[in-house]
Amino acid sequence: MRRLLPLLLLVVVLPARAALFDDEEARKRVDLLRTEINARVDKLEAASRGQIELANQIEALKAEVAKLRGQVEVLTHEIETTQKRQKDFYVDLDNRLRKLEPQTATEAKPAAVDPAAETRDYEAALNLFKSGKHKDALAAFLGFIKTYPASPFLPSAHYWAGSAHYQLGEYKKALELFARLAATWPDDAKAPDALLGQANCQQESGDAKGARKTLETLVAKYPASAAASVAKQRLAKRR
Repeated sequence: MRRLLPLLLLVVVLPARAALFDDEEARKRVDLLRTEINARVDKLEAASRGQIELANQIEALKAEVAKLRGQVEVLTHEIETTQKRQKDFYVDLDNRLRKLEPQTATEAKPAAVDPAAETRDYEAALNLFKSGKHKDALAAFLGFIKTYPASPFLPSAHYWAGSAHYQLGEYKKALELFARLAATWPDDAKAPDALLGQANCQQESGDAKGARKTLETLVAKYPASAAASVAKQRLAKRR
């Protein structure tokens, strides 16, 4: 009987230890699986947060682009004006001097235009427009056109006066100024922009057919201009 006792204990203990080892292995596997699942969930959550942040950044950039579009045109115009001013200033001054022919003692001598005052008045009107004071800017540009009928800024003054009319919802008057610019100064840097403005006025006035024709004219006459690129996009959308 004493000899059988160790054997009986061995029979009882071995299955118990085996069961214990099986339970520990199972727990280890469960813990490993739980760790893997948590890691995957964390990865998915991080990816989701990244997508949300990216979407927010895209929307913010879109808003910033929309805000800057209005400023781009003004800045581009200022650069073009500065370049044109440097090129045309002395030519314009020479032409004015040629017109100042000697007068007789009984004739009144015409007053010469002060280039500094001319530039100052133009820039003052442009600053009003950039500040959103479209009504005041319109009055300033119309006054400029009347005061300086031979100014090299005359095409641009017509453009900004037309733009002020447009901002005030006066599309017919805006269209007249844009059309006058395009017809009178077809080689000026603002001529393509004037045609685009004219198309905008026609569209706002319900003349879709006329707007399309003006856009087609713009693309045909000034294919390399920034305004023509905008016109091409609009024409493509209307097909």
